[in-house]
Amino acid sequence: MKIELFHAPGCERCAPLMAELQAAAAMSGVEWCEINVLDSLERAVELGVLTLPALAIDGVLVFATLPTPAQLREALRQRDKDA
Repeated sequence: MKIELFHAPGCERCAPLMAELQAAAAMSGVEWCEINVLDSLERAVELGVLTLPALAIDGVLVFATLPTPAQLREALRQRDKDA
């Protein structure tokens, strides 16, 4: 499973929760990627990212805004269960 967190440098909403979200996603087989949209704008557009921060799981935009760690854990559990 691959998690892509789209953010911009200096984002005041991103920084405080990024470590908590990464810890919430710490599961076997989970790849965590922090993507600076200034460097990967095409990828963000491809997934439909309109606002920052945003989070995609396995190439699907799941959260158009930053989720809480609990919301991320639940989304990962659901995806793992459905797989």
